[in-house]
Amino acid sequence: MPRITPTLWFGRDIETAADFYVALFPSSRILEVSRYPDDFPDATMAGQALVVDLELDGQAYRLLNGGDGGPRPTEATSFSISVETQDELDHYWDAFAADGGQEGRCGWVTDRWGFSWQVVPSVMDRYLGGPDPEGAARAMTAMMGMRRLVIAELAAAYAGD
Repeated sequence: MPRITPTLWFGRDIETAADFYVALFPSSRILEVSRYPDDFPDATMAGQALVVDLELDGQAYRLLNGGDGGPRPTEATSFSISVETQDELDHYWDAFAADGGQEGRCGWVTDRWGFSWQVVPSVMDRYLGGPDPEGAARAMTAMMGMRRLVIAELAAAYAGD
């Protein structure tokens, strides 16, 4: 079975990004860093990291330094993180939103490099797809009014409190 590795295009900041992501996610590590050769025709790229291969919580990723002016990430591709607690949700949300990240709606946040993350409580399916259709509608309405998801507020909306 072939292994699929998401590759993320960055400007020149891939080592900072790799260090950030590895520090943020448990069980993560940088696997390998490949560099542009010192005699690379574009002298501004010489010696910089070309590719950083890493694992984030066991999932392989590749960060590519394509230089400035390359394609920008969009919300058409996002990464979803399922969390168990509000503290865990807040941990990821705060880290992504810091240093130029941007809060979106309904649990979406964009990190400082422009990549979109969905930070979602693992109980979300229970609230949005639970056996009580009226409770699910209330939870959906509550979620639509949030930026950062608040588990207690979603539970209260589902319960009708």
